[in-house]
Amino acid sequence: MREIDKLPLQNNANPEDDDSEYHLQIRNLVLNDYVGFQELSDLTYSKMNDSWTKEQFEQLVNTFSEGQICIEDKGKVVAVALALIVDYSKYGDNHTYLQMVDNYKFTTHDYNGTVLYGIDVFVHPEYRGLRLGRRLYDARKELCENLNLKSIIAGGRIPGYKKYAQEMTPRTYLLKVKNKEIHDNVLNFQLSNDFQVRKMLTNYHPLDQESLSYASLLEWRNIYYEPKEKKIIGKEKSIVRLGIVQWQMRPANLENLLSQVEYFTDPISSYNADFLLLPEFFNMPLMGQYNKLSTADAIRQLAQYTEEIREKILEYAISYNINIIAGSMPVHENGNLYNVSYLCRRDGTWDEQYKLHPTPSEVQDYGMQGGHALQIFDTDVGKVGILICYDVEFPELARLLAAQGVKILFVPYLTDTPNSFHRVKLCAQARAIENECYVAIGGSVGNLPRVSNMGLQYAQSAVFSPSDFAFPKDGIVSEATANTEMSIIADINLDLLKELHEQGSVQNIKDRRQDLYQLKWVGNK
Repeated sequence: MREIDKLPLQNNANPEDDDSEYHLQIRNLVLNDYVGFQELSDLTYSKMNDSWTKEQFEQLVNTFSEGQICIEDKGKVVAVALALIVDYSKYGDNHTYLQMVDNYKFTTHDYNGTVLYGIDVFVHPEYRGLRLGRRLYDARKELCENLNLKSIIAGGRIPGYKKYAQEMTPRTYLLKVKNKEIHDNVLNFQLSNDFQVRKMLTNYHPLDQESLSYASLLEWRNIYYEPKEKKIIGKEKSIVRLGIVQWQMRPANLENLLSQVEYFTDPISSYNADFLLLPEFFNMPLMGQYNKLSTADAIRQLAQYTEEIREKILEYAISYNINIIAGSMPVHENGNLYNVSYLCRRDGTWDEQYKLHPTPSEVQDYGMQGGHALQIFDTDVGKVGILICYDVEFPELARLLAAQGVKILFVPYLTDTPNSFHRVKLCAQARAIENECYVAIGGSVGNLPRVSNMGLQYAQSAVFSPSDFAFPKDGIVSEATANTEMSIIADINLDLLKELHEQGSVQNIKDRRQDLYQLKWVGNK
């Protein structure tokens, strides 16, 4: 998501200390504004019987708070301008209002779009002589410029047309308004604010009887707009190559373990893979030297190696030019034990994702705790997410990641029996379908006789996709042989996800009934 500054208040003084008639401030709407917003909306749309509902208001603010602007007078909301960012090429000039707001679900909002689409402006009748509409339009223009968007587009009402409908066409009416032969309050205002009419829209808003459902398609162009540079080298890819290691657990010291990591990194990188995925707790062989200790103490000793292993794997990522998801390893900090996965990028940077849901055995045997933040990782091929084993069995996490544009989800896991493996596998496949993304899972096989809780391993690493015509019918892009040390390499096509989102047989992301249910992250970011 783009980093966008909120609109500043024009005056931070306390309105109660001001004896002037007005004390106007322009700012972004917040959820607590709904009561005042509703009163103004009811007053504005009493004739159309189309006032904004609380659910619509909350959804809009949660979707794109920066685009929802208001003017308040001593705490009272007296003017409002609402907008979304859209990929206008998806809709073109022949659209309706309900299409642009997706029936008030607002899934049309796209931070990667280039157009700020105005969906409403209204001013309290008692304040209409103060040119508050112009302030709102100026704020929109400033937002458009600050976001480097190409233009502002909106469907403008022509409420005066009904009076002349028997005498002239909407096109003739528009010409006469432009020529000052007829005065239309809304259209004249928009033209005076440097908007140009592209065309007339029919059936734009069925409830706008004053305009007979016609609207003028208006555009204001941002002269400061700078198209994003087309990268010849280093641009985001459509085809991404994944390498997954189905890891053999075998007794080892640190040198042997790192040699095993490099052994797989070398050939997978030689196939120009973009990512390499290692399994959860791939460094467990090192715990064998602490077999005389209790399980809880032994894994805390194992945690002493984590930083050194991460640094070495980061070196491999750089030297072999591949992004490595370093499975997961125990981390002991501030007296607490965590299970942490590391993304070691080939540009030399790294990030971490803590396991949020430790399994009951991790809690009971290791005294492990869950993390508190869900990360979205930017990489040179797009946004990715990491859910460690049990975390993929909680669908809310993947949905939150998908809502922020994650198209590839990595799941390092460690399972001992077919039952536990299939829980991870089936949940991972469900996440791919319901979130229209790819999911890669990587596990370990073999056993470690001298390490507690590591006597059995069961794994079948794989890459999963959604299930539609453009994808494998079973949703499996590639799959390893069960319980065999090996690696798999698979190509995934990110462009197919875009097509699925717009043209799929089913469209899980777009068809969510957000008027009935919503999902919100309340933890750390």
